[in-house]
Amino acid sequence: MSLELPDADRPMRILRVAQKSYPDVNGGGAYHVHAMSRDQAAMGHDVTVLTVRRDPELPHLEKRDGYTVVRYDPTVSPLGNDLSVGVARYLHDARGFDVVHAHSHLYFSTNLAALKRRLGGTPLAITNHGLYSQTAPERVFEWYLKTVGRWTFDQADVAFCYTDVGERQLREFGVQTPIEVVPNGIDTERFRPEGPESDLLESSGPIVLFVGRLVEGKRPQDALAAVERMRETYPDVTLYFCGEGPLRERLEERAADRLGDGVEFLGHLPYEEMPRVYRSADVLVLPSRTEGVPRTVLEAMASNVRVVCSDLEQVAAVVGDGGSVAPVGDVEAFADGIETQLSRSSARSDGGPGPEYDWRSTVERTTSVLREVSRR
Repeated sequence: MSLELPDADRPMRILRVAQKSYPDVNGGGAYHVHAMSRDQAAMGHDVTVLTVRRDPELPHLEKRDGYTVVRYDPTVSPLGNDLSVGVARYLHDARGFDVVHAHSHLYFSTNLAALKRRLGGTPLAITNHGLYSQTAPERVFEWYLKTVGRWTFDQADVAFCYTDVGERQLREFGVQTPIEVVPNGIDTERFRPEGPESDLLESSGPIVLFVGRLVEGKRPQDALAAVERMRETYPDVTLYFCGEGPLRERLEERAADRLGDGVEFLGHLPYEEMPRVYRSADVLVLPSRTEGVPRTVLEAMASNVRVVCSDLEQVAAVVGDGGSVAPVGDVEAFADGIETQLSRSSARSDGGPGPEYDWRSTVERTTSVLREVSRR
């Protein structure tokens, strides 16, 4: 005679649908997918990540960090958004999962997961990592959110948002599905003020750090222009770019013309190196035109580094006294903000993000909601 586990103790089979996953792809959303899968697997759940293959050398099927990764090649990529017939077939045939957890409404894979749910498939949760694309024009996404995007969210049993602002924005676009606000946490044991600094960042003067993809939506050119304006006041300031993207070559050319050796490009760095990188900086600058709640801001603040970022409602609420905000595209305001933060308290923050941004809490609350959804 076998004893059946109570529902609350029974491991779930979770299918995580994500266009991008770390370490195949760097970035906050991709790392979120990896860390959530790793930690839910450590809790005893059976986690499979369904994703699009970025490198043909990567295996189709891989077991790592306690969870399974299934990759399919892209079939077509309109506007840089990969659509994979393999992902569609896998979703169509998937059986035995307790819940599907898709990441970001911006991708075709999530649209396909919503279609499967519409046709009577496994319960679905969707995490909103940020309302707008960093690469597509905002006008295009206004239309998308009012049509396909809203439909995608409304097929889900629950949508996760990082903030109350994110929840309100979805409601303003007419999304009707239940919403759970679960802050995007970080590893506060890894990202802290105490510890070694990175040998990659060396300067006799202040260090300004940009962490993110070098794409139009992140507006790295504004970080470069702001530091250029600061040179009269801070002639020995150095700007470090940490990330890759299609704008790198153009940024390197402009930096060589305007700032000489005052700009360094570090490319992608391993996640394990990032705590040392933050501790080496004086100010993090993030001039994006759109964001969710970026891990970079939380990680910098937890490392006691001041922040200057775009005046986006959901991000400004997190920054608080740990830095300042500037209007999107206002280079002069960003330059002034960086100078102000450099002059405050030896360029150190008054404190890190609150306890609600602890990653363990993010995993526990997300898993609890997924279990609730799987029971319905």
